[in-house]
Amino acid sequence: MENETTNAVAVIPARWDSSRFPGKPLALIAGRPMIAHVVERARGARRISSVIVATDDRRVFDAAVQAGAEAVMTGECASGTDRVAAAALCRDDWQICVNVQGDEPLLSARNIDVLVGGMAAAPRTEMATLCRPLDLDRVTDPNAVKVVRRADGRALYFSRAQIPYPRRVGEAAVQPRLHLGIYGYRRAGLETFVGLAPSPLERTESLEQLRALEHGMEILVLDAPDPAFGVDTPEDLERAEQMMRRRQAKGD
Repeated sequence: MENETTNAVAVIPARWDSSRFPGKPLALIAGRPMIAHVVERARGARRISSVIVATDDRRVFDAAVQAGAEAVMTGECASGTDRVAAAALCRDDWQICVNVQGDEPLLSARNIDVLVGGMAAAPRTEMATLCRPLDLDRVTDPNAVKVVRRADGRALYFSRAQIPYPRRVGEAAVQPRLHLGIYGYRRAGLETFVGLAPSPLERTESLEQLRALEHGMEILVLDAPDPAFGVDTPEDLERAEQMMRRRQAKGD
């Protein structure tokens, strides 16, 4: 299935001081800290050799270790990707690094495996991410980030706006795609990305991945088998707990 033998690590950036939800990594879901659920899900990926939590807080560090992950104290970082780089680039035991969001307690291990597998099959790819079909009632939702791809699967653009825009009603349209916030990097790609200055498009849309496109980096966009659900607010936390309990009742 793979065109090369790869060693992949998952790095979970988890900072304490979220503006909308301080202390979010330790918020309890089904009696366990959110970061413990994310670690457990990431450890379930078949293509991941180790899971590392990169954090600025000793409490999160301790919870990550208790959940079975390695943990690294990174101090202050400009972004989640910079935190991932601080934890990963000092190591030489990986070929692919997956940036896993620390606020996805329902993370799909299958999505991680698809991302790593897609990069392994395309050895010149330095950066990759995932997408899903976008529900039509969300095409104008600025919180749903859209992506359009070239014919070879590389990203053309990401936007909070509706892309592509259907100019003629009734004609066959391109299926809108929802971007999922998970990234895979090879070392050179991660080093290049964190060495770039924030770009005008990035600042305009508040989308970090536009920095890569604006500086000429290519991003492979693969189809994810499963949806994703991130926790941004206490209300999202309640929804995540309900979803988790339903899955547990079904034995998933």
